Amino acid sequence: MASDPTERADTADSAIDSVSVLSEDSRRRMFTFIRRARRAVTRDEAAASVGISRKLAAFHLDKLVDAGLLRARYEPPGGIRKVGRQPKVYEPTGAQITVSIPDRRHELLADLLLDAVLTEGPDENATQAAMRTAEDRGLRLGEAARDETRPGRLGPERGLTVCERLLDQYGYEPVRETPTRLRLRNCPFHPLAAKAPELVCGMNHAFLSGYLHGLEVNGVQAVLAPEPGECCVRLGPSDPDRDGETAQDR
Repeated sequence: MASDPTERADTADSAIDSVSVLSEDSRRRMFTFIRRARRAVTRDEAAASVGISRKLAAFHLDKLVDAGLLRARYEPPGGIRKVGRQPKVYEPTGAQITVSIPDRRHELLADLLLDAVLTEGPDENATQAAMRTAEDRGLRLGEAARDETRPGRLGPERGLTVCERLLDQYGYEPVRETPTRLRLRNCPFHPLAAKAPELVCGMNHAFLSGYLHGLEVNGVQAVLAPEPGECCVRLGPSDPDRDGETAQDR
């Protein structure tokens, strides 16, 4: 809810690649040594930290650079300029690695709650502020998506197709039950939702309702329909009697 979903999906892929790079023991230990050094480290120092040859250390260090975990440059030892080639040194990039399967978005929930605390009005309590913040965020995302894609009039089927892309990128794992009904197989806020279901599920519902409104999807609503192990919200027809009915504006 706080960041571009496409960017977040790319970040998740990058995190998985980074974890794969760190699966090699010597490489992981060198990375830990360099992070804790708090200064640029030479190849010789990195090699000595794990007891391998300088050549093998160079191979592993280049892998860490390619993965975006380290950056390299040429610098004289101790900052003292000497004649000849300067040694290559390595330091952390500051990249943060987070991998969760299934996808979890606790930092997004925290961002909404922080906004709620900072903007709580005199005529509302904390829960009301949280619901308002979640709905406003969803509304803005929906409006931004509509401005970007200019989809025209969105009936239930086309509207849910557009929603699927965002829901998938945010980790909801949407599944199309019928042409006009989406089931969300994953709760991105578990297990926090289990600890405070009324608050978290309410914010989730408000966020998705806001998104539908901002995107201007006709004939679809977000409803609370908790199922064990799944998201508490489903997207379905505003008029259940017309569920699955063909419409010209799909």
